[in-house]
Amino acid sequence: MKIATFNINGIKARLPRLVEWLEETRPAVACLQEIKSQDEGFPAADIEALGYAAIWHGQKAFNGVAILADRQAGYDITEVRRGLGIDGPKDGEGEQARYLEADVNGVRIACLYLPNGNPQPGPKFDYKLAWMEKLRGRMAAIWAEEVPAVVLGDFNVIPHDDDVWSVKAMRDDALMQPESRAAYARLLADGWTDAIRAHNPRGGVWTYWDYQAGAWQRDHGFRIDHILLSPECADRLEAAGVDKAHRGREKASDHAPVWVKLQS
Repeated sequence: MKIATFNINGIKARLPRLVEWLEETRPAVACLQEIKSQDEGFPAADIEALGYAAIWHGQKAFNGVAILADRQAGYDITEVRRGLGIDGPKDGEGEQARYLEADVNGVRIACLYLPNGNPQPGPKFDYKLAWMEKLRGRMAAIWAEEVPAVVLGDFNVIPHDDDVWSVKAMRDDALMQPESRAAYARLLADGWTDAIRAHNPRGGVWTYWDYQAGAWQRDHGFRIDHILLSPECADRLEAAGVDKAHRGREKASDHAPVWVKLQS
């Protein structure tokens, strides 16, 4: 069972790239972030034409998450939850579209787009940390259900110094502040496995390259897209990787897809 995450950075703008990736790699489950589309604008017909079922949680111009399941290969999807019940950093803003949870053929899938947190310090960074604490609580609830579970998406956290091309360049960024890293480390300490880290203990694997300053051409990237596995899924882990080549295509997202393969 191949499960993947892809920050698509605008599903309408990147739809040809998404279709290519789905056709070429055919994950059983694909989690998307930053779809940047209201619910009614989601290209459901295009997704269904590929043989995928989809659920999504949209928001105008920002955020937005979706989970796709390969119905053609016999996978079905049932929504469990949307949102973590935490309002945005502005008064009266309400909850942002950042979390979606579903069951796919006996595996609990939690797709997330964690707040960036910049500039820090400030309310956006406080919101990031509060959101991470809410996430930890939800992950504990999933754990208590004793179901095989995968929590994946754009965490906007660089966990270790060897997960970034230049520590100095990112030193003041919210993505690698001690508080962000500590919050991420607490998730792992609760018993979850970072799949990419498990297969690449020395680091040096990037999932994001900025559009600016020739970051892609110079391989100035970092790792912020993660796949966390419950013990039941960690025991089934066969492989994990990054579809790096898709970042180099025309009008690509600034993220590359990340995936795991679990034994059936």
